[in-house]
Amino acid sequence: MLAVLGALLLWGGWAPYPSAPLSLLLFVGWVPYLVLERQLTLQGARKRHVFAYTYLFLVLWNALTTWWVSYAELSAGIAAVVLNALLMCLPLMAFRQTKKRLGNRVGYLSLPVFWIAFEQLHLSWDLTWPWLTLGNGFAAAPQWVQWYEYTGFLGGSVWVWAVNLLFFNELLKHIPSLSMSTEAVLGARPSAVAPVIAGPAKSVPFALAIPFLALLLPILLSYLIGATYQEKGPTAEVVVVQPNLDPYVEKFEGGAKFVPYEQQLTRLLALSEQKLTPQTRLVLWPETALEESYWQNTIESNPKIRRIREWLARHPGVALLTGITTIDSYPNKEAASETARFRDDLGYYDIFNTGAYFANATAPISFYHKSRLVPGVEKIPPVLASVISHIDLGGTVGSVGSQPDRTVYPAHEQAPALRVAPIICYESIYGDFVAEYAKNGGTLLSVITNDAWWHDSPGYRQLFNHGALRCIETRRDMARSANTGFTGFINQKGEVTQREQAWIPTASRGTVHLNDEVTFYVRFGELIGRGTQILAVLLLVVAIVRGRQRRNTTPLLS
Repeated sequence: MLAVLGALLLWGGWAPYPSAPLSLLLFVGWVPYLVLERQLTLQGARKRHVFAYTYLFLVLWNALTTWWVSYAELSAGIAAVVLNALLMCLPLMAFRQTKKRLGNRVGYLSLPVFWIAFEQLHLSWDLTWPWLTLGNGFAAAPQWVQWYEYTGFLGGSVWVWAVNLLFFNELLKHIPSLSMSTEAVLGARPSAVAPVIAGPAKSVPFALAIPFLALLLPILLSYLIGATYQEKGPTAEVVVVQPNLDPYVEKFEGGAKFVPYEQQLTRLLALSEQKLTPQTRLVLWPETALEESYWQNTIESNPKIRRIREWLARHPGVALLTGITTIDSYPNKEAASETARFRDDLGYYDIFNTGAYFANATAPISFYHKSRLVPGVEKIPPVLASVISHIDLGGTVGSVGSQPDRTVYPAHEQAPALRVAPIICYESIYGDFVAEYAKNGGTLLSVITNDAWWHDSPGYRQLFNHGALRCIETRRDMARSANTGFTGFINQKGEVTQREQAWIPTASRGTVHLNDEVTFYVRFGELIGRGTQILAVLLLVVAIVRGRQRRNTTPLLS
């Protein structure tokens, strides 16, 4: 029951229809697990039993929150839930071993260190899946975390853990039934259930003031920052387009109701025309809006590219950013990338999920190749290639090419402050990643995505909300174009200024601010994540040394 309760509370932060009040559940979501782990420890439960309950809690949280991944592929959804929950066990098991060797006080303080160090690891390795990073749980409550411009979203993870541990500590001191139950099981002395973090017990109202202050003060600080913050930078008019093509039956060749690519382009151009004005400076089309695998070295000869250039020529002053699938070749094996494929008739080549930027009707196309790739779909770790290469989450399966740097497109000739940062779908989950665009001079976050792979599920709602956190961290406006899902605009305070209805062909026009100032978080990056990783290593070393010392001294004492 404690495992189920904890999973339900944490799920509240990522509920199907997220809201700020539900985010409050994150501040007590870990308390049931902490009580569960405490009870099992006092009962002398075996390691495998503790692990089983820990895994039950985590797999339920993962399943309740990210079940929608299975819409695209059932096996992939199951794998994401099962494997991610297993990985999440690692910091919790490290906490238990540290508590056992270094005592309760150090042990409980090590718990957020190990967890956030794991969240930092989950941002960059081959199996990256930071969807459930605790700081992302406030995506529906951006007004509470305006200070993310200093800490980034891992600051939210610290906040969640601090409040949970304080509530847990007060629970141990002031709930007699918990103390009696543990004493009844073990016949333990009262000291066995004494507070594990703080000092002597105080009256309940006074003691609860501490965790409530830890909860409320950051919110009050956030409201103060938000009330005094003003949108920065000159403005530009942007149009975002939502063509609403079902990727299962309409978007791709072979679908039961396939819409020919020429007609898809006609729809994109027509929707764009509906919202264009003489002041429009940028049009966004969604991820893979152009989906025929265009060879980059011959792309200008493609009839659809020529048609786009003709359209741009009729609208001088307008730039276009569109999603597209591109292919680039390599002269030989030595020059090929790690993800390159080979065919006898083509040689070595890479397929890219690309953002193509047309600065005007005649300028060369600037390409950005998606860099944070979806594990198991766009990027398959070599060690798992033979196991999961058959899994399909939508789109191209197998490792696709990427690039190491964050491309920021050159300044617009009629809007010098407009320097577009192309972000493709899944990349918008990553605070550190998006911050690199701002560090490289980007003044507008532009997200192009195809959320329709997940049907009408919590997935696209959560992904849209995550964009608000990226806006706060970088203090950049965001323009978002989805094939379908949510298309619209978010300002520098994470406030949604426009959001179009999902599942209909539509377009939206908005005015964005183009800020070029750099926040503390953009300048210094994930200080919290890197710091906790260093502390985690030190704690593990000390715990291992202490454990060996105890084993070596035990025979002498006996």
